[in-house]
Amino acid sequence: MERTFLLLAAFIFSSGQCQDTDPSRDPDASLAVCKPDIRALGVHSAQILELQRLIQEQAQQLMALKESTLAAVPRMAFTAALGHSLGPVHIDLTVKYPLIISNIGNGYNPATGIFTARVSGMYYFRYTMFNNLGSRSNSVMSLMKNSQRMVSTWDTSGSDDNDTATNAAVLQLEEGDNVYTRLYANRQIYDDGANYNTFSGFLLFPL
Repeated sequence: MERTFLLLAAFIFSSGQCQDTDPSRDPDASLAVCKPDIRALGVHSAQILELQRLIQEQAQQLMALKESTLAAVPRMAFTAALGHSLGPVHIDLTVKYPLIISNIGNGYNPATGIFTARVSGMYYFRYTMFNNLGSRSNSVMSLMKNSQRMVSTWDTSGSDDNDTATNAAVLQLEEGDNVYTRLYANRQIYDDGANYNTFSGFLLFPL
């Protein structure tokens, strides 16, 4: 890059010769008149070609650096939906969301309902919970990290027929940590194929 600047400077400052006009001899001339140095044109052409070559070379280097940087940054993001009603369940249950909307990095496993961190970092997770049981509302869920409860949603009574809740958390995960949602014993959630119940997450940045 420094070499490019030096060549450009050399081209600019050697591109011609300037002569100051003496106003006493030529009253109409008040500015310097610059005349190109014809002998230097061949040198300047070579400098231009060299500048063009260096610029093209640096552009290729920047592109390669950009591609290598993008390849080095892990990409993990997913959204999955339940698509059907679940419960009442007899025991605390990991919810399996079988409908994959996106799963970049394949961190989410629809067979288990569990997201597994492929790289240590800060992650964002969000889930929704829905029921339409009115006064019989009986839905309680939590977002779990390994076996630890992070955040929860609760709806066990109400006068309306439709209730929805959502919660989210930013979690620091080590490689191999698991994140999932839990529906508690004797609770239930409702879905009719409109994907009211979803589970999402993505990597904010690696650590």
